[in-house]
Amino acid sequence: MLFRDFGIPELLIILVIIILLFGPGRIGKIAGELGKGIKNFRDGLSGKDEASQQQPPDKPEQN
Repeated sequence: MLFRDFGIPELLIILVIIILLFGPGRIGKIAGELGKGIKNFRDGLSGKDEASQQQPPDKPEQN
């Protein structure tokens, strides 16, 4: 039970160390990529693919 004794102060110290190591900009990029990965994973599990998410092409104009 390694994580049982972690409280708010310990988690804040870990968060500060991570921000100092990576910087806030890079953490934002990592979080964004993680979010996209989770979304793609969920879409893959539900059977959605990119083709079904695209808008249907406009009808060609008749002259």
